[in-house]
Amino acid sequence: MTTEKGFSATWALLPPISTAESSEREKEVTATLMEELRRQGTFESVEEARTREMVLGRVAALVKKFVYQAASAAGGKIFTFGSYRLGVHGPGSDIDTLCVVPKHVSREDFFEVFEDLLRNMEGVTEVSGVPEAYVPIIKTKICGIPLDFLMARLALSSIPDDLSLKDDNLLRNLDERCVRSLNWHVSPLITRRLAEVTPGSRVNDEILRLVPNGEVYRDALRCIKLWAQRRAIYSNVNGFFGGVAWAILVARICQLYPSATAGAIVSRFFIIMYQWTWPQPVLLKQIEEGPLPVRVWNPKLYPADRAHRMPIITPAYPAMCATHNVTASTQMILTEEFKKGADIVDKIIVGTATWADLFAKHDFFHKYRYYLQIVASTEDPDLQIKWAGTVESRLRQLVMKLEFVDTLICAHPFIKGFDQVSYCLSQEEMNQVAEGQISETIAKRNMASIEGSPESKTVYSTTFFIGLLIQPKPSGFSGPRKLDISYPTTEFIKLVKMWEKYDEDTMGIYVRYMKSSGLPEYVFDLAERQQKRPPKRPLTSRVRVRTFDHNGSLLLLITTYRLI
Repeated sequence: MTTEKGFSATWALLPPISTAESSEREKEVTATLMEELRRQGTFESVEEARTREMVLGRVAALVKKFVYQAASAAGGKIFTFGSYRLGVHGPGSDIDTLCVVPKHVSREDFFEVFEDLLRNMEGVTEVSGVPEAYVPIIKTKICGIPLDFLMARLALSSIPDDLSLKDDNLLRNLDERCVRSLNWHVSPLITRRLAEVTPGSRVNDEILRLVPNGEVYRDALRCIKLWAQRRAIYSNVNGFFGGVAWAILVARICQLYPSATAGAIVSRFFIIMYQWTWPQPVLLKQIEEGPLPVRVWNPKLYPADRAHRMPIITPAYPAMCATHNVTASTQMILTEEFKKGADIVDKIIVGTATWADLFAKHDFFHKYRYYLQIVASTEDPDLQIKWAGTVESRLRQLVMKLEFVDTLICAHPFIKGFDQVSYCLSQEEMNQVAEGQISETIAKRNMASIEGSPESKTVYSTTFFIGLLIQPKPSGFSGPRKLDISYPTTEFIKLVKMWEKYDEDTMGIYVRYMKSSGLPEYVFDLAERQQKRPPKRPLTSRVRVRTFDHNGSLLLLITTYRLI
């Protein structure tokens, strides 16, 4: 790759390690893998697959109608991407859909004309446009199939039916949002649960072009996706790997073993990823130049790129790092999970373990003695989605600040928040909910139980957790140790309040430290609820610093702990 400053940078791409076919044992474990994936419900039914095809056909016709109605222009074409385009979607998965339109169609048309056409389409039950998102999006559900629509406007007078997006010159004269739509799908923070980076249409197409065997690739990727979800490490926004990163990693292993079966690919995936010499980047091909004056990933030129801990680079121009959010803590956790996966798959190969063991649920809420609880709350459901999404998007910054705390080895963020709707009868109960303390009495209430009460309010809260791994007490050390988390938590609170839409009167943010025995019941499945026992002796002593607003309302609780 030659940059605009004339600097040439290339990375060695290893040729295949082995082109030999898999052994009979590897073929046997591949068969058992596919059986287990079916048992785990990762494949959709034939009926659902037909419904998806029918819906996409109707959407393709609707886009052509939209283009003609909006600008009296010809053409309009849809491209799918994400898990559906890769062929690894499951039951209930959404279809990421890119609407490519000619230059006469505006983005305003997309959110006015096309959104209105969707609302009047037969079988549509939900339509929600988010024009202010980083990548503007319309979310809908047609005949029970969820779809996410993006729009890209090309510098063409019409869109031919045989249009391909492979030509980099199509990116010329496009605004930044259109380039992002073509290359990436970054779901908006307003849809917090989907705030992940997934492969865009051009990235998907390039990945599929570069793998030697599409069927083997899809089977192996389906396995790795399920494993990552079960182990709670499938989350770009929280510093782990998102969909595009897992897709590229599996594709790279397929390139190294082009004749291997899916079971063999999975086995080698864990071994290679555990031993990978980061920050050596994972590439599917050499990074290329292109026609645009845009930044292409290059750690030798850009300091920010040099700071990437586990760089996984997208194969479509312009090359980007799909894993820029990884922190020291999440790298430690990912490496640990790669090692565990390698050990389990080794046992599967020799017959002392099963694939079900690989897909065992994470142990996050049993793993640590101490946790941070972060609570975002409002009194409005729509506002809560935006506020909780904003708080979640900043959690990585809190993790990075916690990593500098003495005696703290690792700050492990959980990959999702827990939503609660609480019906409160008094201001005191509202304060308790905002502080993450939802009593059994409050939890059992419903809307009907507070009707007629003059002071009743409904509080919407989302709670996030970070596990804290603390250094063991040194041999021969006596007396308490200090864990001071006041600076990281204070800075985090300041950061989330810098959001341009933050309103002190309607949004609450609360951070507190807790022991594992204090974790709320809702974080556990019914079968795994922990037995709570009172500690035999105090584990900590603490000093609390409370911050109040001008009305006397509690804004922040900071606790300095002395570990015994």
